[in-house]
Amino acid sequence: MINGAHVVIYTRDAEADRAFFRDVLNWSHVDAGHGWLIFKAPPAEVACHPTEGEPSHELTLMCDDLEGTRAELAAKGVQFTRPPEDESWGRVTAFRLPGGGEVGLYEPRHPRA
Repeated sequence: MINGAHVVIYTRDAEADRAFFRDVLNWSHVDAGHGWLIFKAPPAEVACHPTEGEPSHELTLMCDDLEGTRAELAAKGVQFTRPPEDESWGRVTAFRLPGGGEVGLYEPRHPRA
């Protein structure tokens, strides 16, 4: 039976993004060899959304307090790419990873799975 999920972030600067997850987000990790860090992610949910375009995937992290988390990350130098927005399902923003990728951040209004 499936017992977990493995998320891959393709990046222009894997070292910088690994340092971000290790030093800024403070995620626990193991070294799979030669500095290849694998991070323990917080509890996760999976949602399937319809699209008219090409199928895709995205990474959005969740928090209990969007403004507080945003302030904490900004104090560590994290660059936000979108101002906080209110949606029917929660408050959402996004930030830039050092390697160029964008990660969503949201405070859900719906019950968590």
